[in-house]
This record gives sequence, structure tokens and C-alpha cells, in this order.
Amino acid sequence: MAKKRPQTKAAKAQVTNGEIPVVGAREPCPCGSGRRYKACHGRAAAHAVTELVQRPFEGLPGECDWVALRELVPAATVPLTLKDGLPEGVPSVTLATVLPMAWPALRRDDGSVLLALQNDSSSGDLARDLADTLQRALEAEPGTPVAGRRVPAEGPRLQDLLDPNGDFAPVVHEGFEFWIPESADNSNPEVTASLERANAAAIPTVKLTGVDSAYWCETPDKNHLRWVMPHPEEKLLDALARLHAAGTSSLGDGTRLVGSFRAHGLMVPVWDLPTSMGADECEKPAAEFAERLAAALASDAPLTPEERRARGGLTNRQVTLS
Repeated sequence: MAKKRPQTKAAKAQVTNGEIPVVGAREPCPCGSGRRYKACHGRAAAHAVTELVQRPFEGLPGECDWVALRELVPAATVPLTLKDGLPEGVPSVTLATVLPMAWPALRRDDGSVLLALQNDSSSGDLARDLADTLQRALEAEPGTPVAGRRVPAEGPRLQDLLDPNGDFAPVVHEGFEFWIPESADNSNPEVTASLERANAAAIPTVKLTGVDSAYWCETPDKNHLRWVMPHPEEKLLDALARLHAAGTSSLGDGTRLVGSFRAHGLMVPVWDLPTSMGADECEKPAAEFAERLAAALASDAPLTPEERRARGGLTNRQVTLS
């Protein structure tokens, strides 16, 4: 048997007030307890950083479109309005789905800022990660990208930095040419190569104009409509089940509701569409469906056996993205 290590009495804590600095997980905790940081003050810090926020964009204008741009839309931009206005030397701040070389953010030569939405999160709160990146981009030297990092647990969130009354109007692009300013005579070869790869992988996508947060996309075999909805999941499932059981959940001939995604606390119903049905042809059926859905959401009647079976089928065809 291995010998037991002699137990030592923990040192008396030397830091009782103020902020405990972050050190290596296996190093002694700076508070003086004698324990490793990960077993002392690091435990609470790690929990605060990794605790998952189910709806990171809740409270922001356009929450459904934030989710769509994060998970569904290849190339899009949105001008952002800061709560305290733009700092001196920063002419604009723009949210982008992705940036070249997967940069979290970029401070352009003219001082403007691009903030990427489709990047890995270092914590369980995407809004906090993005706010940290945005703050660092606002202070970065013009012409430099902003690298990712582990975000402090107590930092601000997007909801603290963005104007709650500002517009959120996504502009969907065919490709990623917005990476390169029109005034640029030439570009970095790495950026050019990244642009070519991104354009080749982008799925053609169009935002519908007649309803909120619905995105048509084209794939080789069939087209789809992906519609991010703000309604509580259980209520929305009931409403979709009512429509499905009644045979009114489609968007017309050759279309069908095939299931849904679950992303950042919201549901995203998905329809298969024939390849002949473009975005313009979706506008009227989507508006008519929105009216049927509103009526179904308003119903409090118990589900019929047929509606319960339809609900079970829809639940089984849910895919969680985040």
C-alpha cells in the first residue's frame, strides 16, 4: 500500500477583502487558505464563467434575428447602436456573421469596428463574450484584428452596451465581399483566400420581408424556410400541433413542416420547399401562415388525441443547435 501523505494544517487566510486575482488552477489560492485555486476561489469563478445562459440575446432588439444570424445565415451584417454613442475615432460598429480567418472582431484602418457573431464562446454567456470582444475592438489600434480570450466572469453583457431602442435590421449578402472596404486598392492574400473559401461554402439565403425573422435558403436538393419565433416553446408546439393536425401547417403545394431547431432558447420551425419555390414565392404563404398561427396560439382548448399525436411527432423532430 502506498504511504499516506502526512496532513498539513492549512495556512491561515491572508486575504480577506478585495478582489482575489486569477492564478493557475493548481497553484495555491492567493487568499492564503492553503488550498489550490481551483478548489477555493477558483471554483466559484469557474462556475460563473461556464454557467449556461439559455437566452443570451434576450432583451436585445431583434432577438430572433440575432439567433438566425448566429446559427442559420451565412453572410449578413447589421449596424449596431451603442448605448453611450460611438467613441471618438470610431465612425461605426457593425455586426457580421463571420470575419476572415475567424477573427472575433476587426478594427479597420478607418477606425470602424466589425464584430463577428459566429465564433466559439469561451463561457456559457455568449452576450458577455461578445461584449468583451466589442469593448476590446473599440480600443484596438486601427487596422488590427481582435483575438479571442477567456472572458472575465463579471464583465458587461451586450445588453449593457447596446441601445435597447436601436434598430436591428439585418442585411443578408450573397457573399462576404463586405470584408473588404470599397476604398481598398488591394487586400491581404490570406483574407482573399479566406474570402474565396467562405463564398464557395455559403448557402444562398434571403430574409423575407412580410414576416419577422424568416429566412429562405437554397440547397441542391430542395429549398427551405427557417423561421425563428419568439413564442414560448410549449405554447408554440401546441399551436403547431393544432395546425398540423388540421392539415394547415404547410406553406402550399409541395411544402411541408418537417420539424424545428432549438437555438438559444427559441424555436425555429423548418419547412421543406420545392426547388421551384423562391423567396418571393414564400412571402404570401408565410404571411397567411402567420395569421393561422396567431389564431392557434390564442387557443387554450385542450389538445385532441390527433393533435397530441401531431405534437409528439413535432417534438421528436426537434434538433438542438445550442
